Amino acid sequence: MAKGKGEGVTIVIKKEEGGEGGHHGGAWKVAYADFVTAMMAFFLLMWLLNATTEEQRRGLADYFNPTNVMGQRPSGSGQPFGGRTPNETGQMASNASSVRVETGPRPVVFDLEEDDSNTPASAVERREGPKGDDETATPARLLAERSAAIRASASAAPPGEREAGDRETGTGSADVTKATSEALREEHEKREREVLDRLADQVRAAVRDDPALADLAKQLQVEQTPEGLRIQILDAERQPMFALGGSVPADKARALLAKVAAVINRVPNAVSISGHTDATPFRPGARSNWDLSTERANATRRLLVEGGIPESRIRSVAGLAEREPLMANDPGNPANRRVSILLLRENTRNAAP
Repeated sequence: MAKGKGEGVTIVIKKEEGGEGGHHGGAWKVAYADFVTAMMAFFLLMWLLNATTEEQRRGLADYFNPTNVMGQRPSGSGQPFGGRTPNETGQMASNASSVRVETGPRPVVFDLEEDDSNTPASAVERREGPKGDDETATPARLLAERSAAIRASASAAPPGEREAGDRETGTGSADVTKATSEALREEHEKREREVLDRLADQVRAAVRDDPALADLAKQLQVEQTPEGLRIQILDAERQPMFALGGSVPADKARALLAKVAAVINRVPNAVSISGHTDATPFRPGARSNWDLSTERANATRRLLVEGGIPESRIRSVAGLAEREPLMANDPGNPANRRVSILLLRENTRNAAP
């Protein structure tokens, strides 16, 4: 419709407000997270390389790539944590594993006899398995196996056929034991001889240095024998140790036996006492030289005990009459009338009576 000439034109401007911008997505956040993770892993790797040794790094690699020890094919081959078995190669990062399986030699049966003897061992053939680690086949182990096999075969063999095996396994050790025992015995005997020699010198000195007994030194006979140290107190023409035909000791005999007891009491050896007479016979029907020699030996025992010798050390007391004369060519010699005190050696003392 027409307007009047003086009216203006109305212009209406309509503004249409638009919505929010389109969605651009969050993929950048994932990329950023991967980048940060990669950087963290990188710096962790750099730190581990700097702070660990080669052996520690192999241990870490084996931890993340475990070894299947009992498997016969690659463990996890083709998988993210593929490893290696002892038999085939997989994807393990290290050549070493936390567990090792080492094979040794198979049992070996030796020829038990190197000669041509007819023992059961000679029929056994030598059978040997595949070679293994030579370090496990030590000489000591082989000797032990050899000895055990010989002992087993010897126990099953007749007594006459065991000698060869005994010679091979037992002779060496038996010889060593025997040699050691012989050396110890010889050393013991040597020391015992030295002790008895010193003791003999002390007995002689004790009598010689006493003015009251000095004149009896020639009636004292001290010597070593295979049985031990023999101390003999002899009669003289005008110096008897006992009353004629009796067993009562003289005063000097008592003093002399006290000196002897004091010296031999310094050692623990056993003591054997014997009495002897000359060939002078008693009247028929009266006492005999057997009685006299026994009584004098027993009187000597009492004096030694009074001098300090324990009764437990007395091994024997015997009267031998005139059967063992000191002067065989002169049966009536006063020196045949004597008492003998035998200080027994250690081996004699330990022997059964």
